[in-house]
Amino acid sequence: MERDPNGGSDVGRDLSDEPPGLLRDSAPDYLAPIDESAPVSGHVPPPEPVGSVVDAPEHDWGHAAGLLFPCLRPPGTVGLRVDEITPEMLSAQAAKPQHGQPLIDEGPCDLVVVYAFHAGGFDVIVNVDHLLAWGVRPADVRDAATANLAAWSATAPWTDEVSGDRRLLSSDSGEGWDASRILLPDVRDHLCAELADAGRVLVGLPERHLLIAGALRPGDDEFGALFTDFVVEHSGGADEPVDRRVFELVEGRLVESRPAAAG
Repeated sequence: MERDPNGGSDVGRDLSDEPPGLLRDSAPDYLAPIDESAPVSGHVPPPEPVGSVVDAPEHDWGHAAGLLFPCLRPPGTVGLRVDEITPEMLSAQAAKPQHGQPLIDEGPCDLVVVYAFHAGGFDVIVNVDHLLAWGVRPADVRDAATANLAAWSATAPWTDEVSGDRRLLSSDSGEGWDASRILLPDVRDHLCAELADAGRVLVGLPERHLLIAGALRPGDDEFGALFTDFVVEHSGGADEPVDRRVFELVEGRLVESRPAAAG
């Protein structure tokens, strides 16, 4: 309210950005249907319904089974070995409050396999708590994860690089399962079919997100040294390194390679 300097009062009000009121020219029709799209003063729409916590992959095997994948870890990774877990052990573990150690499996060349599933913006490593919640055997986790990896790998791309007589095949999708592809017989057969005719098939698993393979021709010592340096460098700078060694495919099996520069 502002006062008139000549006396009296000024009925003008500063209502900021409030819109002027509207005057009705007819009485409201109280029997008219309610417009469901009309805004209601003070009304906040209810939040979208969310699934029950029991349907989360941490608790529901039917949900988790489709999300599981195997992941490679460096030699010496500590955990509970899948082959050593028995029903009696699980019963004993059920009485304990927490089971932080991951389930681990034996991988090639002393590498360790763990099992993980997506949980929003991060991955969760499977442990005994998950087995108890899901009511499944460790073998069920292994089978589901391997099947998911095979289905994903069947359509995942390969990058093919050729320079003269040298050729590299690499998997770097960014989805997190690239190094794990070497666990699949179909992938090892594919790499051998593509590269073995040109020489020895070298394989690098420097980090979780990268699998690289190259054909080492007889006498091309320089390529062997470059391949080794590449693997060491990428493993050293990786957030989730796997191994700095160079491997080799021999008759479809992954083995530790003899010095690549040996020809």
